[in-house]
Amino acid sequence: MNVLSLFDGMSCGQIALERVGVKVNKYYASEINEKSIEITMKNYPNTIQLGDITQLDVSGLEVNLLIGGSPCQNLSRTVINNIKHNQGLKGEKSSLFYDYVRILTETKPKYFLFENVESMRNEDKDIITETLGVEPIMINSCLVSAQDRKRYYWTNIPNVTQPEDKELLLKDIVVPAKEVPDKYWYKQEFTYHGDDKRPIATLHIKGHDILKRVYGLNQKAPTLTACRGGNLQKKALQNGKPRKLTPTEYERLQTVPEGYTEGVADTHRYNMLGDGWTVDVIAHILSGLK
Repeated sequence: MNVLSLFDGMSCGQIALERVGVKVNKYYASEINEKSIEITMKNYPNTIQLGDITQLDVSGLEVNLLIGGSPCQNLSRTVINNIKHNQGLKGEKSSLFYDYVRILTETKPKYFLFENVESMRNEDKDIITETLGVEPIMINSCLVSAQDRKRYYWTNIPNVTQPEDKELLLKDIVVPAKEVPDKYWYKQEFTYHGDDKRPIATLHIKGHDILKRVYGLNQKAPTLTACRGGNLQKKALQNGKPRKLTPTEYERLQTVPEGYTEGVADTHRYNMLGDGWTVDVIAHILSGLK
C-alpha cells in the first residue's frame, strides 16, 4: 500500500498503520514544521517528505490511502467569540481543507480518512460531509485513553465502529511523583474544590481561566492542545500539589510510543502531541483495511 499523509505532523498515521499491521510500501508525507519532520525522520527514516501542501504536485504518485486532518484553528470552539479567527472553512488555516480535497480528487485513492474537531459549526461540518460524500463518525479518545478528545472522522474505510472503552483515568498514565522533575511543579497557591469537582482545583496564576484548571487523578485529562505560550500545559493534582503534565504523559494520553518525541525541546514535544492524533483511535479505524 502507498500512503499519502497530509498535515502529517510527527506521523501519527504511520504509527497507527504499524500498530495495525498494515504493510506500507511508500509513505509520502506533507508537512512544513521542521521539528515535527525531525521527529518523524528519527522514527521513520524511510518517510518521503514532500513539503508544503499548497505547493504539492501529486501528478505521477500512486496513492492507495490518503489521510490527514487540516488545521482546526478557525473551526474550534475556542475561537467562537474571536471575529478575526472564527472564520470556519474560510479561515486562513482551516481553508487548507480544500487542498486536501484537491489532492483527494487528483490522486483518487481507494481509501481516505479525514479528521477534524467535533466543536465546529454545523454549517462547516455539512460542507465537509457534502464535499467528501460520507457521513462523519464522532469518536471520543476517552474510550482508548485517559484524555477527553472528541473528533469527527470522515472515511470510506468499511466497518468503523466505536472502540471498546478501556476506562482509563489520569492515575493510570501519570509518572510517579518522585520521578517528576522540579520544573513541572507549581509553587503558587491554589483553591481546592473537592474530589467530585471538575476541575478539582484552580491554580492562582495570571491568565485565562483555562490555564488555571487542575484535574484530579481520578478524572480524564482535558483535550490536549499545542502549547504555544506560557502555562498552556494541562495540569494535575498529585500528592496534594499541582503540576504540569510531562511530555511523557502527553505521549501516553495520545497513545504514542513512550519516548517517540524525545530529541527536541519540551515546547516542541507539547506542540506536536497537542496537534497530533490519538494513535489508538486511528489504528482502530485503519483496522478496517484488513
